Amino acid sequence: MFAQRMMWIAWPAFLVAGLFEVLVFGLVDPEDLQWFGHPLALSRQGVYTLAFFAFWLLTMVSSGLTTLLSMSPFEVNRCPVPEGARPPDCARQDGNCC
Repeated sequence: MFAQRMMWIAWPAFLVAGLFEVLVFGLVDPEDLQWFGHPLALSRQGVYTLAFFAFWLLTMVSSGLTTLLSMSPFEVNRCPVPEGARPPDCARQDGNCC
């Protein structure tokens, strides 16, 4: 289930990051970019690469928050340890969730 949720997050974020890359660098030349008044010491490909991963990270955070907020209270509060394997001081010994 974890791998499936990661794909729900990573794949759409990858596609949107690619779209952002095309849109941003269709309008902006990477060699014209400056950082605190100084030109970037990166090649065009370096700027494209760093920007793509920054866009991908930001869109993954957005998709991850959406996935987290779409979870039901039962999924969030569910104990991942099977009932028989829980430590004696676990508050959920009786198996009741809510």
